[in-house]
Amino acid sequence: MIKYILITIILLIILGVGYYLISPLFITVKIDEASPEVEQPKGEPVGSVVEEKKESTEVQKETNEKPQTKVASAQVIGTTGHPASGTVRIIEADGKQYIRYENFKTINGPDIYVYLSKDLDAKEFVSLGRVKGTEGNINYEIPADINVADYTYVMTWCKAFGVLFNYANVSEMI
Repeated sequence: MIKYILITIILLIILGVGYYLISPLFITVKIDEASPEVEQPKGEPVGSVVEEKKESTEVQKETNEKPQTKVASAQVIGTTGHPASGTVRIIEADGKQYIRYENFKTINGPDIYVYLSKDLDAKEFVSLGRVKGTEGNINYEIPADINVADYTYVMTWCKAFGVLFNYANVSEMI
């Protein structure tokens, strides 16, 4: 009798852990957040958008030539077993910086976060929070005290298992 109770308990634990590990893979969360925009004071004209060939950088300028919104991009690269696609942009608007995923698509997983990291092993990183969605256009605000130029990668990382899902090399954009 005790043997059957123990087997039942062990099976329930295995099923629970299996569900925790596998079920997120079948859940897709679509997000379509607007790009952070700079609010224009009324009556002040905005200059044209300048496109540079290197990394498709766009800079929107005021008539006094001060950059208003800076946008640069890098491709999202999936890892083995974790396909991903899309673009990562670093956007400066209203005195804040954002990581923006555009046309992003990845698989889900348990306990995944977005990090700014100095290496692909996430030894030195800043967490931007849990992944909000697995598809779409998604913004993550960068804390004000963080210098993005100190970091090489934006990555999606499984915290529970220490696994890299995908990344974008942002060092060339800065």
